[in-house]
This record gives sequence, structure tokens and C-alpha cells, in this order.
Amino acid sequence: MKKNLVYVLVGIMGSFSIVACSNDNDDNGLDPVQAVSDIQSNVVSGDWMISSYVDSGVDETSDYAGFTFTFSSDGVVSASSTAEMLTGAWSVEEDNSMDDSSDSDVDFTLFFGVPDTHDFDDLNDDWDVITYTATMLSLRDVSGGSGEIDTLVFTRK
Repeated sequence: MKKNLVYVLVGIMGSFSIVACSNDNDDNGLDPVQAVSDIQSNVVSGDWMISSYVDSGVDETSDYAGFTFTFSSDGVVSASSTAEMLTGAWSVEEDNSMDDSSDSDVDFTLFFGVPDTHDFDDLNDDWDVITYTATMLSLRDVSGGSGEIDTLVFTRK
């Protein structure tokens, strides 16, 4: 009888363990609601630059040298250099979808309406937020087709 009771108790405890597990993506320890709020506040404060952009293992940071990025609270982003000025859209939001291989539940979306031949087309994506501080935003994108990884890091100027 005691043997059966032990099996029942082990079974019940195992059930609790399964129920306690989540199917949600690992969010790198970020509280998605807090991260969205923090990032929204941080990026609209000051000018930013791309300190690192690696496209499928190839460092393309120099493509954005000399550009200053300004994010406004109305969702407009501008990128300006001495030679040109581009505008686009940005947003940051919690992403609870299970349709990607993301390690983050926070997406930072950029869209510059530029031709495919322009370097800024590479930035058009819904990037996964990896880490952030008041002066740095580290993003990653995993290509749906090939699985190659792009990384993008903004730092405050």
C-alpha cells in the first residue's frame, strides 16, 4: 500500500512540474513589459549611432559610419549624415508569438522605405532585443530561410 502511495505522490509532483513549465520563448531574463517601457524611454532621449552591424557573419558596421539616428516618440526615426537624410519608422513591442526561434519576447522594428540597393534596406526588420541599457541597445535577427544571424548594436552618442 505504501508503495502505491509513493507512486501516486511522484505522479502528482511530476504533473505539477509539467504544468509549471512554459512553452513561451526564453526572454533572456528580460521582463517584456518593463523592457518595452524602458526602451521606448531610452531611445527617444538623445542621438544614437550604430556601433556594430554584422550581417550573416560579415561586419558591415562601416556602411553606417557617420550616421546619427534620432528616434522620436511618434514612431519616426531619422538617420542623417553630412551627405544624406533618411526617415523611417520604428516601434518596440512585446512579442508573444511562437512563430520564430527568438530568444526574446521583445521586438524592435525598423523600417526605412528605401530601395533594396541601399544599405538601409538591411536594417528593415523586426529585431529581437537581446540586451539594453540607457546608452546601448543590442539586437539580433535570425533569418527565417537560412537561419543566419544578424546582429545590430546602437549606442548613444
